[in-house]
Amino acid sequence: MTVREFNKCVDDYSDNLYRFVLKNIKDEDKAKDIIQDTFEKFWNKKDDVQEGKEKSYLFTTAYHTLIDVTRKEKRQGNFSEVKEESYSVDSQYSDLQEVLEEAINKLPEDQKAVIMLRDYEGYAYDEIAEITKLSESQVKVYIFRARKFLKQYLGSIEQVL
Repeated sequence: MTVREFNKCVDDYSDNLYRFVLKNIKDEDKAKDIIQDTFEKFWNKKDDVQEGKEKSYLFTTAYHTLIDVTRKEKRQGNFSEVKEESYSVDSQYSDLQEVLEEAINKLPEDQKAVIMLRDYEGYAYDEIAEITKLSESQVKVYIFRARKFLKQYLGSIEQVL
């Protein structure tokens, strides 16, 4: 891969990668760091990546970097950084997008990642399986469970509103 081809990959995929990571962690600075790490890893492996598989490699690498960062933060949680608002639930919602994001954030990490890849980024099941290193049937199960949870959660919110 040449520098020009690498730069084309950066131009083509950086926005989609950033949106995917940002939707999962809700922290712009961490999302930028993860994307930078992803492209650094891509640069170091640029000659090993098959032609035409760049997008899949980038999303896979970003996903795994995201998981690593999330796990590291869970181990190193700092109680002084916890916001008091996270202990209470405000039942007054005026924005459906806000309700949907709250519901998605309640999903387990694997379900959240596959639902984001499928419904927000438009990936096929086999592509999601390749990115997440899950079997295609496990991807379908996670998506089914996530959608079932979202339907139940949003249905219960609808009754409250």
